[in-house]
Amino acid sequence: MMDDFLQFLREPIAQRSLLACVMIGFANGFVHGLVILKKSALQIGTLSCALLPGIAVAVLLFGLTRWSLLTGAVVAALLVGLGSLFVSRTSRLNQDTALSILHTTAFAAGFIVLVRLGLQQKIDDWLFGSIMSLSDSDLWIAFAISSVSVLILLLFRRPILICLFDPDIATTLGIPSRLISYGIFTLIILVLVSSLQAVGAFLTLGLLVGPAATVYLLTNKPSHLFWGGGIIGGLGSLLAFYLSFPLGWHLGATIILVLGVIFCTAYLYSSRCGRLKQRGKNSSQVQ
Repeated sequence: MMDDFLQFLREPIAQRSLLACVMIGFANGFVHGLVILKKSALQIGTLSCALLPGIAVAVLLFGLTRWSLLTGAVVAALLVGLGSLFVSRTSRLNQDTALSILHTTAFAAGFIVLVRLGLQQKIDDWLFGSIMSLSDSDLWIAFAISSVSVLILLLFRRPILICLFDPDIATTLGIPSRLISYGIFTLIILVLVSSLQAVGAFLTLGLLVGPAATVYLLTNKPSHLFWGGGIIGGLGSLLAFYLSFPLGWHLGATIILVLGVIFCTAYLYSSRCGRLKQRGKNSSQVQ
C-alpha cells in the first residue's frame, strides 16, 4: 500500500491535487475569518448551491469551458446574493428568507438544465468535488484567486474590520462602509468559487467556516483568526490528502471530515472555552 501511495505521489495529477489542497485550504481558512466576524455563515453557505444555475447557463450559452464555468458561477452567486438583499429591502421579508427562496429556486433550475444537457457525471463533480481532475489551468486560476483575495484582505484589513465591528464609526471616519460590504461579499464568493472543484457545492460550507470557527474557539484576536484559520485550513487539507488514498475515501469529503474533527477537538479541549475544561473547573469549584 505504501509503495502504491509513493508511486501515486510521483504522478502530476497527485502533485497538482496536493498543491491545490494546501492552497485552497489556506485561502478559505484565511479569508473566511470574515464570515465568522460577519456572523453570516449560513447566508454565505447557501450561495454555494446558487453556483449551479450559473454553471448551467454558462454551459448552455458558451459550452463547457473552464472560463465559462468560472464566470457563470461567480455571476450566479452575485445575482442570488445581491438579489436577496434587494428583495429584503423592498419587501417585508428578511434576507435569510429571501436567500432561501432564491437559492433553492436557482439550484432547481440549474439542475434541470444540466440534466437536459446530459451532464449527470459533471453534476456529481460540481456537487461533491473532484480535485483529482484539476488541470494546470484550474490550478493557476485557483492560485490567482487565492493570492489576490489574501493580498486584498491584508492590505485593507483595518477598514474592513472597522466596518464589520461598527459601520457607524466607519462612516464617521470616511470609510465607504457600503462599498466595503459589497467588496467583502464579492471576495468571499470568489474564494467560494475557487474551492468548488475541490470539495463541491454541498461541502464548501465546511471549508468556508471550519478553520476560522476552530480558531474562534481559541482566541479573540482578528489577526489570529485569519492566519490561524489559514494554517488550519492548509494543514487539515494536507492531512486529508494523505489519509484519503490509503483509506480509499473521497478526497473532498475527507477534507471536510478532518476539519470537522479538528473543530470538535477544539470545542472539547480549548483552554479558553472547551466544554471538558469548563466541566472540570465547575467540578473543582463544587468540591
